[in-house]
Amino acid sequence: MDRNEQDMLPLSHEKVEVDGVYINEAGREEHLHRGQHFPADPVLGKSEWKLTEYAYDNHHEGRTDERLVPKEHDTNKNGKITNPRRQIEGG
Repeated sequence: MDRNEQDMLPLSHEKVEVDGVYINEAGREEHLHRGQHFPADPVLGKSEWKLTEYAYDNHHEGRTDERLVPKEHDTNKNGKITNPRRQIEGG
């Protein structure tokens, strides 16, 4: 038997330990935060909840920091890697 099959899923009214998206037995999805309690299902009442997706609170918008993008006409090359083999070239 797989280890995941042995673990008990959290039930309604228990405390949430990890921020994320959870789904219950009836297929209802909820975005829950740590410290909240798992809600009861309106039809089933007390039900099990399974974590389907972690919640990440990123401070960026998914773009590379402008300071890390190489500039075409950058005259100050000191301390910057200009090609992949610069470390081997001894420079």
